[in-house]
Amino acid sequence: MKPTVKIGTRESELAVWQATLVQKLLHKHGFSYELIFIKSEGDINTVTPLYELGVQGIFTKTLDTALLNKKIDIAVHSMKDVPTQLAEGIKQAAVLKRGSYKDVFVYKGEFSEVSSELGMVNGQWSMVNQKDSFTIHHSPFTIATSSIRRKAQWLHRYPNHSFENLRGNINTRMRKVYENDWKGAIFAAAGLERINLRPENCIDLNWMLPSPAQGAIMIVCRQDDSFSFEACKVFNDTDTALSTKLERDFLRTLLGGCSTPISALAEVKDDKIIFKGNICSIQGKEIIEIEKEDLIKESELLGVTAANEILQDTKAQNIIHAIRHEKS
Repeated sequence: MKPTVKIGTRESELAVWQATLVQKLLHKHGFSYELIFIKSEGDINTVTPLYELGVQGIFTKTLDTALLNKKIDIAVHSMKDVPTQLAEGIKQAAVLKRGSYKDVFVYKGEFSEVSSELGMVNGQWSMVNQKDSFTIHHSPFTIATSSIRRKAQWLHRYPNHSFENLRGNINTRMRKVYENDWKGAIFAAAGLERINLRPENCIDLNWMLPSPAQGAIMIVCRQDDSFSFEACKVFNDTDTALSTKLERDFLRTLLGGCSTPISALAEVKDDKIIFKGNICSIQGKEIIEIEKEDLIKESELLGVTAANEILQDTKAQNIIHAIRHEKS
């Protein structure tokens, strides 16, 4: 009889959904399983903005500890929350097929008023040169998010808008949107869709580049646990694993850490991979963008190469210096 695989997960509805997905996959392949619920520091502290906590892996380190202490055999994470350098003794076992990578804006009020404020035309985003700031003159407009990346890209396009901090699990954040006097808030589409929480008053932010690995789910295990690794590797989606690797390489090479205004998206198209990345100043005034394309079989270093090209730009170096100073 095969050993039982102990699956570690956070207690939020989304985290449990993701762990349950892995549970179903294990069951499908004939493995026994057990869900182990573990509270993370990121769940306990729902007031301090993520980038002020000063800890990489704020949502993963408690599970890492449980993994290394053999309380669990595998941990299931939203991949965008996982540090680009895994903890010593832990390795990636699989990356599941990616869901939506997009960010979405959940708004309040009439769509016609919101779309007008955002410069949309016939319900569609206007074609704006993203190298320049959006120049609409608008009334006060307050958005909620705890993401420094989302805030920076939004301010680059809408420099006169203001922000409020929004923390907590998806359900808590959605409730806070309707309890406060905000125009709306930014969420990851995948999270809302996975737990059937995506409302009708929701707009895809097609112009916003996502967090590296957004929409992907990662399974990790101990480096010396060959049984758990073999049990999970059959779930690995090679296209998603490659795309997210390139995006995380880009992040790590530029600055590292998930709480930075760095975005990346790699997409497989036939035998090629298209890579887009950017780094934005914290207040959105400057943005440095890059787009590259390569054959899949030659793309191993594409994320690193893109990051190194950006680093040749003096403006990018100034942005990175400012980000480090802000965090110190």
